[in-house]
Amino acid sequence: MASEGKKEDAFHTLLAQNKTFASKTSQENPDLLARCAKGQAPPLLWLGCSDSRCPETTLLAAAPGDVFVHRNIANVLTPHDMSSQSVIYYAVNYLKVSHIVVAGHTSCGGVAAALGNGLVGGTMDAWLMPVRELRSELLAQGAFEGKDDKEKGLILVEANVRKGVDVVRKNPEVLKNMESRGVTVHGVVYDVGTGEIRELETGEEEVDLKKRLDNFKVG
Repeated sequence: MASEGKKEDAFHTLLAQNKTFASKTSQENPDLLARCAKGQAPPLLWLGCSDSRCPETTLLAAAPGDVFVHRNIANVLTPHDMSSQSVIYYAVNYLKVSHIVVAGHTSCGGVAAALGNGLVGGTMDAWLMPVRELRSELLAQGAFEGKDDKEKGLILVEANVRKGVDVVRKNPEVLKNMESRGVTVHGVVYDVGTGEIRELETGEEEVDLKKRLDNFKVG
């Protein structure tokens, strides 16, 4: 019962903080919430991890309406996940975002689980399979040789982000908007210990984009 009381206290504390947020925002930026009530036109789609330490709007020092968001465990992106694919479709075709960011982070619990050989339980093992497949590829490449657990984790985090970027860039709707509007896809890693975001080198030459258009664009 004591633990339930603490949970309730946490909920009501956060609820009270919302009133502080609403009051402070209306004073400091009186037009912001009124604009949000009329609609949204965010320039950026953030595809990140559900981890509570990585709230994109906060760490970007952004405001409501600035970032369209999809988050899941370990920021896993596959072409078969209807949730993330629906978000991407809506973002590029209706909101007309200019940038798509695939964001991983240090100390990721999902990545740590994927590095291990034990069962996580529930649906988690199936969900983390793409990350475990990446781990297998990295092991075969010798990428983990001489690395400690923290370094291995970061290597897998970065590989997972790059894989996500590749998945997004092969999305036919994204490709269409890259060609017609110059939509850009980025990969970043957020350091939960420093609060800083580091962009990964995921650029591609014009010839690579042409290959993607030839191979994956439809319609």
